[in-house]
Amino acid sequence: MAGSYFPAWREQAGSIRAGGVVAPDERLPWPQMLAMGVQHVVAMFGATVLAPLLMGFDPNLAIFMSGIGTLLFFLVVGGRVPSYLGSSFAFIGLVIAVTGYAGTGLNGNIGVALGGIIACGLIYTLIGFVVMAAGAGWIERLMPPVVTGAVVAVIGLNLAPVAVKGVTANPFDAWMALATVLCVGAVAVFTRGMLQRLLILVGLLLAYLLYVVLANGMGLGKPIDFASVAQAAWFGMPRFTAPVFQLDAMVLIAPVAVILVAENLGHIKAVSAMTGQNLDRYVGRAFVGDGLATMLSGSVGGTGLTTYAENIGVMAVTRIYSSLVFVLAALIAIVLGFSPKFGAVIQTIPPAVLGGVSIVVFGLIAVAGARIWVENRVDFSDNRNLIVAAVTLVLGAGDFTLDLGGFALGGIGTATFGAILLHALLGGARKR
Repeated sequence: MAGSYFPAWREQAGSIRAGGVVAPDERLPWPQMLAMGVQHVVAMFGATVLAPLLMGFDPNLAIFMSGIGTLLFFLVVGGRVPSYLGSSFAFIGLVIAVTGYAGTGLNGNIGVALGGIIACGLIYTLIGFVVMAAGAGWIERLMPPVVTGAVVAVIGLNLAPVAVKGVTANPFDAWMALATVLCVGAVAVFTRGMLQRLLILVGLLLAYLLYVVLANGMGLGKPIDFASVAQAAWFGMPRFTAPVFQLDAMVLIAPVAVILVAENLGHIKAVSAMTGQNLDRYVGRAFVGDGLATMLSGSVGGTGLTTYAENIGVMAVTRIYSSLVFVLAALIAIVLGFSPKFGAVIQTIPPAVLGGVSIVVFGLIAVAGARIWVENRVDFSDNRNLIVAAVTLVLGAGDFTLDLGGFALGGIGTATFGAILLHALLGGARKR
């Protein structure tokens, strides 16, 4: 009905195979909708599990809270913006920095990181309320493509040492990490269709099987211990963790809100272009929904959340944009979160395999920043753009840290604020 908070979701005749476009306020018959929901869970699964593993969070809880967060986002935007919320990679470097995480097992200092994630979600939510009141134009002026591209690229470059350091403990792990990279690359290049879109997940599974053969079968490396999988229950409550609010950690992690704003804005623009519907009026609500979901996730031990490009890619391939699909996907994720055995299986992924996947993922994040420049035709003959991009990349990749009255602002933070300030200052100088 016109003017109602939620769409009516008219059922569209036909099937997935028919190839017709299904708008956000439409739906297919429920069996086909359920199949699409499963596909979206598979699409988000690899990254949503990988991010918590790299930070020492419980991946089972991350999957569970991604479903809860997606439902909350759906309610806040009134079902008008089709999107899935998964674990954000923007938090990884800063969480590792504030917790001193060694890279294996559960993070013993996770509570401190959770306090920072909640602070980030609060700032993100407040930005959303400002956008709801004043529009999104000021965000676009503050963070044009040259800035957002540089910030996204910096996330990948800043995390590169983490990935490399984690797989060089011994020769077998180093070679296994390279084998993992080749597995992911082979899936990306030599497969087609949905299999190709799941390159991270399928590549990880191939590398995992190779590791089992070489380590457990041939004794070339540390074998995987499956005892925890056998002992884990099929059903059980997720392991919740309470946040700890330390001001220095909160100040360090909170600026990630700027990165999440840039990501979410870009994703909404992409969905608008694909659907032919102007979703600008929902930008503020989308920020609030994502911010509240991040706060809720952090309050119980989950990762910070962001709208997922992986699921936007699935929509682009299938041309099915119904927002109800993401309700079904969220419910499936919540069910998975109630299985400790599922979480135990994830925990058996060897560090070498995880590190190899990380090399690919962090590289793809860095290249995604460059892609923003290309798609938006950023003019690097303009010295302002050149300086903003160059300085931002080096600050982030070199992990340039500033001490601010006892608080340390790490490479991603200095690069993000540096890009915004440089663009504003140099723009003002050029006008004068």
